[in-house]
Amino acid sequence: MMMSYLANTAHLQFFFLVGGFLAWILTTTTTGLNEWRLWYLNDTSIVTSGVAWVGIWRACFYSHVLTGVEFCQYMDLTQDFVPVEVSAAQVMMMMAVICGLAANVSGATALRMAYFSVRGRSHLGQLFVLAGSLYICSAGLSLVPVVWNMKSVLGNSTIEFPPQFHLPAAPLRQQVGSAIGLGVVSSILMLFSGLVFLSYPYVQQTKVREKLEINEHKICCNKKNSPG
Repeated sequence: MMMSYLANTAHLQFFFLVGGFLAWILTTTTTGLNEWRLWYLNDTSIVTSGVAWVGIWRACFYSHVLTGVEFCQYMDLTQDFVPVEVSAAQVMMMMAVICGLAANVSGATALRMAYFSVRGRSHLGQLFVLAGSLYICSAGLSLVPVVWNMKSVLGNSTIEFPPQFHLPAAPLRQQVGSAIGLGVVSSILMLFSGLVFLSYPYVQQTKVREKLEINEHKICCNKKNSPG
């Protein structure tokens, strides 16, 4: 009966496990994309495309003057000119990828136990809570830098690029890149996956059962300690 019950109530979690895996792929893609910010420039003598792509790891543009069609320069935490929101994004997005991967592994393990295991289900509720918490943690870690960088773009914030980047400190105008939109979608999907895993009925029943066991233990102890 319990085997059938668990299998029949885990379908929604299975669907959002697939959603969580898709969200993790989108988060990983967002982390590696260059199009966080689109910088439009007046001077096209070097940046012949007239637009540069500024990500959290590198800045790129097309040029017929410099070596190679696409010219890129990398950014890292040790460089003083890198804005704090970009530095934070480098760290937080990598943490989001790791948390998302751990959430998928935990979620898959929990669902495997719910569908196929007859014994050893004492930690099933904890696995669902762990997966849900990791999904939500990943969503927060990715959403914060995405929104932070979007705010910087909308505020037309400047970046003091070194001369070797061949980019001015301030563009003619900035535009939110596709990576930010992708990051928002992945964070929302990751958040929903976490909430669905935390709302799994067995998790709630486990909490109720634990409270009942604690109360029964207290009652038994009180009876033993009572005089007579």
